[in-house]
Amino acid sequence: MTPTELDEKTQRVVRFLKREKLGGILLNAQHNFAWLTGGGSNGIDLSREAGVGTLLVRDDGRRFVLANNIEMPRLLAEELNEKKWEPITFPWEQEKANPALVAERALAVIESGQLLATDVPSGDARVIEGEFRHLRYQLTEPEIERFRALGGDAGKAIGELARSVRPGLTEHEVARRAGEALASYGCHVVVGLVAADERIDNFRHPSPTEKRWEKLLMIVVCARRHGLIASLSRLVCCGPVPHELKQRTSAAARVNALLLSDTRPGVSGSDLFALVARAYAEAGFPGEEHLHHQGGAAGYRTRDWVAHPSSTELVQNRQAFAWNPSITGTKIEETCIAFNDGCEIITASPEWPSLTVEIDERPYILPDVLSL
Repeated sequence: MTPTELDEKTQRVVRFLKREKLGGILLNAQHNFAWLTGGGSNGIDLSREAGVGTLLVRDDGRRFVLANNIEMPRLLAEELNEKKWEPITFPWEQEKANPALVAERALAVIESGQLLATDVPSGDARVIEGEFRHLRYQLTEPEIERFRALGGDAGKAIGELARSVRPGLTEHEVARRAGEALASYGCHVVVGLVAADERIDNFRHPSPTEKRWEKLLMIVVCARRHGLIASLSRLVCCGPVPHELKQRTSAAARVNALLLSDTRPGVSGSDLFALVARAYAEAGFPGEEHLHHQGGAAGYRTRDWVAHPSSTELVQNRQAFAWNPSITGTKIEETCIAFNDGCEIITASPEWPSLTVEIDERPYILPDVLSL
């Protein structure tokens, strides 16, 4: 992480603290730790949102890291620049005995009488994750480069994996191979879905089973590296792709292209949802928007927000999105970054069969069904 990136994010936090009239904020959630440290990890138990180390930023920009004596040495050696963070260490026994210990230690280093906020409940500190998440939306230049690299590697890994599978494999086996393919690029699967044949029609979130693939296969992954998460879906057909599947996939690709075209700074989540509803109806598939969410803002969470009829969230310049329009039996999903002049898809799989959809004279290249 460059000093510039850390300083820029610290200033965002300081402005937030002053606006909310807070003396400091504790960041313990794994996604916020990764964001502020430029990809560092405080995660040990990945079944929990909370991590094993907590960052504290004061309203004057001074930075601390709080952790017990088990975790602090590794955090300082491998996850943080020790010169940029002041360590506050305590015995692990005290932390277990007193759930409010971190908040108490934090209150001791902010100005007396000031209020403390936190992203994960700690003592009497004000829980403020909902408001804080907006600080993550606009990617820094180093984050954009890390995200592009992640998206490129994830697209390549899943593309290669999808070309290598053959009918007869179970969904569990495909999921395992997808995880291994991503792990070879240093990525961790946070969501891994696989559906074979009729399960693609029946379930929008198909957890892998022992069902064996015969004709059609869908692979869905959300891959994390340096805290950032890229999402993509790929469909594979054994033999020629049926005509109806081609029609549905083409229609889903058009919905995705319309979303990409309208994902511009200042556009609201509700406007994007309305666009999707019209697009499905115009394509001859009215109501599909009610059967699955269409995706939304991405970054250090699989989705920071999802487009829906009441969404007031606004697209930001340099914000990541993962759109996943689906029509029963098929799906199009890629991750992109929204800029003032348009969206850049970052998860394309090299040499994957594609569908080109032109919106307002701009082509959008989206994944088609691969025929083996």
